[in-house]
Amino acid sequence: MNTKETKKSIIEAGQKAVEELIKVAKEKIVDSDDDVSADRLKNAAATKKLAIFDAFEILNRIQIEEDMLNEKPKEVKVQKTFKGFAEGRSK
Repeated sequence: MNTKETKKSIIEAGQKAVEELIKVAKEKIVDSDDDVSADRLKNAAATKKLAIFDAFEILNRIQIEEDMLNEKPKEVKVQKTFKGFAEGRSK
């Protein structure tokens, strides 16, 4: 198995992982009407947050790897910074 095929397999696995993380994020935090402690609610919310952020991180990395496989040019982001009058005139 060459490197390109391996990367494609990893990308497919990453996409499946994202689907599973989406399932976790869609689950209800509380599944009963019983009084639930604040700690349990906080832990459940933190778990959902982690699943969502992990999914975005995986998707970003998948996009980077697919761009490298397809040999797309890397996008250069120009960052505009605010300069006041004095900062713009100083040299």
